[in-house]
Amino acid sequence: MLHALALMAGCLAVSHAETIPVFQRSEKPVGKLGSSAIKEASGLAASSRNPGFLWVINDSGSKPELHLIETNGRYRGKTALTGARNVDWEDLASFQLGGKPYLLAADTGDNESKRDSCTLHVLNEPELPTGDKTLDHQSRVQWRIRFRYEDGPRDCESVAVDAASGKILLLSKRTEVPFVYELPLKPADDSKVLTARKVGKTSVQAPTGNRIPFANQPTGLDLTPDASMAAVVTYYGVFVFPRKPGEAWDTAFSRDPIHLGPHALPQAEAIAFSKDGASVFAISEGSGTPIIRFQRVVKVADE
Repeated sequence: MLHALALMAGCLAVSHAETIPVFQRSEKPVGKLGSSAIKEASGLAASSRNPGFLWVINDSGSKPELHLIETNGRYRGKTALTGARNVDWEDLASFQLGGKPYLLAADTGDNESKRDSCTLHVLNEPELPTGDKTLDHQSRVQWRIRFRYEDGPRDCESVAVDAASGKILLLSKRTEVPFVYELPLKPADDSKVLTARKVGKTSVQAPTGNRIPFANQPTGLDLTPDASMAAVVTYYGVFVFPRKPGEAWDTAFSRDPIHLGPHALPQAEAIAFSKDGASVFAISEGSGTPIIRFQRVVKVADE
């Protein structure tokens, strides 16, 4: 019944769209994080090399490592990012540029909103292990983006890449409403501190009367590879923002999203689209977190 109501609400919320993406939560988790190496999952990204793999990062104070899992949670190793620190890594994105697969680790957490600048680390996605092998690898930073927000320090746990437009999107977490910021994906000079420009605001409202603390704070963001949808996870649930071809992201985020429903995770902080856009995965901080999937089931024409 809850799933049916969520789908109906989603259909009503996006009557502007030519087609309506409809997702349904799997009745059971598709797996769980079984490795002690992942205790505070704060970012999640689908591999561009193999649809059966996901990348995960840990929260602040952890080693600068990216962990590799299968979609069922089976641990497959890690790559250590040399020359980088994990001050407060909060999100992870995967994308392709010039035919090459990349990962972006977002060191953007700032609970007290006092950091002078934040850093985004871009690395090549490593070759994946085959058979039963595990990955034990070192990566180097291909380019860094250091930046400040134009209106002062912000806590941000939601970062995504629109490679086609050459933009990075960021959503603020603790502001009264989440603000949308943009940065260039490939700055001409990565030695300079850039300015993240505020381009709009958005809303990811849990139903009135829910008792989840900070239910409306965004804690993760991802885009489909074709940039036709954005997915946002909060402490309450999962929301999808469809985007029309050629539309600015601030316009897409200004509309009411499709509410996929609650995820029932204790502290959800990471979300990722599968590379075909047919699934949305979400995980929580904490050891042994389940992997939740919302599966795309149908496209309904707008009336």
